[in-house]
Amino acid sequence: MKKIIECVPNFSEGRNRQIIDAIANAIRSVHGVTLLDVDAGQSTNRTVYTFVGDPDTVIDGALAAAHVAQELIDMSKHHGEHKRLGAMDVCPFIPVSGVTMDDCVDCAERCAKRLASELNIPVYLYGFASKQDYRREVPQIRSGEYEGLMEKLKDPLWMPDFGQPVFRPKWGASIVGARKFLIAYNVNLVSTKEQAHRIALMIRSNRMDGQKGRLEGVQAMGWYLKEQNISQVTVNILDYEITSIHQVYEEVRKESLKLKLPVTGSEIVGLIPLKALMDAAEFYIEKESLFVLEEDQKIHLAINRLGLNSIGTFDPKKRIIEYLIKEDDPNKLVNQTFANFSWMVADRTSAPGGGSVAAAVASLGCGLSSMVAKLSYGKKMFEHTDTQMRRIIPPLHNAVAKFLSLVDEDTNSFNKYFEARALPQDCQENINKRKLAMEAGLRHAIEIPMTTARIITKLWPIIEELVELFHLPTSSDISVSVHCLRTAVYGCAYNIFINLKETDKTSTLREEMGNEIRGHIDMAEKMTEKILARVEERNPIMNTMADLVNDNKPRTDNALVNG
Repeated sequence: MKKIIECVPNFSEGRNRQIIDAIANAIRSVHGVTLLDVDAGQSTNRTVYTFVGDPDTVIDGALAAAHVAQELIDMSKHHGEHKRLGAMDVCPFIPVSGVTMDDCVDCAERCAKRLASELNIPVYLYGFASKQDYRREVPQIRSGEYEGLMEKLKDPLWMPDFGQPVFRPKWGASIVGARKFLIAYNVNLVSTKEQAHRIALMIRSNRMDGQKGRLEGVQAMGWYLKEQNISQVTVNILDYEITSIHQVYEEVRKESLKLKLPVTGSEIVGLIPLKALMDAAEFYIEKESLFVLEEDQKIHLAINRLGLNSIGTFDPKKRIIEYLIKEDDPNKLVNQTFANFSWMVADRTSAPGGGSVAAAVASLGCGLSSMVAKLSYGKKMFEHTDTQMRRIIPPLHNAVAKFLSLVDEDTNSFNKYFEARALPQDCQENINKRKLAMEAGLRHAIEIPMTTARIITKLWPIIEELVELFHLPTSSDISVSVHCLRTAVYGCAYNIFINLKETDKTSTLREEMGNEIRGHIDMAEKMTEKILARVEERNPIMNTMADLVNDNKPRTDNALVNG
């Protein structure tokens, strides 16, 4: 997996376009770095830059930007709504893919060391890179701000982690760290700054009165936007999987209602993970009993309910980080045309093989059931089934994507096994290590087709419910769907059993996996017969199939079931 780290330096300049652009161009000039977003705020007098790259290039990007900032920013003349400590105020490193938090800590330390050395400035570490609990969070380090920095540097407790404790009036100090994805989020109010701040104090984690705040992992304050003539509750969500963006929005609305103040929308500063918006969409779908399936429709709903277009246009393609860094690999099987995939299967190679084909057949079978359900939903004549269909359609629709992902995973699943086979066998200890590694590799390879079979087993009761409701002209489609899913289970079983024969005879894997897949086969046989019989009952014309074949019931492969 490609190593990608996100870097989000905040610079204390949000009004001078020449300076903002000069810093952006410095980041762009670093080979291997992709600048994703530049978010400047006039009232805050602050610009947030978001870029990605590998561990080395993101450090180079941050240093390039800092060198330009040192020439162009003078903190002794800086004023703005946002609290700040230096020209490059904060510079966090965030794991995106193929990297760990430890990798980001290493980036933070290397970057901080170079900043102190090359720019001759004091640098503090924060977040996961911090060495002391009392200076782990940005507000702790930033306390007193730029104006109090000269005295702060004299305190032994606030010696910088890198650089000399010498006040540099033009720069101040920088805070460099490693953290999870932080969402910078503002909720708009028609209110005074003081009222917005009052709400912020109620919802944030640490209240001024020492009481525990309402939302975990939330930093918040109120400020006034002169250019918009509104106030905002400005929030840093430190872990959106603990406290979600819609929770913040709804809590601000709740407090605003108490004060009879209107909330007029919200805004994202910088970028946001896809999951954060999808979670918001799911919240409003459940809250309002809505029926929304497609990803782009859910994003549209979240943008609407959170009012993300209230100040400026929120373009998902430019603001959702996954969309910005997404790289469609042309070599992936699911990105091939159907003809290309078929010819790749037909080629004189062992991959893609039966496991990938089984997952592909499962996606087609599930797709047909999803289609049947959707064609039986939304029509006036089927209005009485709407509640059931809203429950039936989503798992079928979502399973198609799961099966498609397994097409490539199956082809790639043997890598660990082949790596283990190449391990040395020069002593008994290495022989034992190789044996364990090979079994772990085989277990991984077996897990992929088993996952396909598990998903299908969960779908049978849903299709059984669908068969009582579907539009009769789609009888052939649901029948083909059932046969495809049954075939896919057998495809998984053939691959599992042939791989189990490679395991050690004393391994528990044979019995464990063998018994499980036999259970999936039994379920497939039982449900195929039951569902097809019900299709024939509801649409008697399907009984003519019996005249076309000697036996219209699926044949059980006893040898396979018996292992």
